[in-house]
Amino acid sequence: MDIGDQFSLDHLLFKERRCRSCGKTKDLLSDFYLSRKNRDSVSSSYSYECKECTSRRIIESRKKSPFQQRWEYPDW
Repeated sequence: MDIGDQFSLDHLLFKERRCRSCGKTKDLLSDFYLSRKNRDSVSSSYSYECKECTSRRIIESRKKSPFQQRWEYPDW
């Protein structure tokens, strides 16, 4: 009997991970970005921040354009 026959990748791969930002437990494969593409399905190759929190962080940290803040005609 081979030890490889007794275990599969599903037993070794964590299915859920807790997000560091929001603290919710979510599905690893669908709710977290793959940060290291050279490793296929290893749980350490996925980020620790969920997709929702990542997109919220990126949107909030964007540099504001001076025209977006408040545009007025010059006072000549």
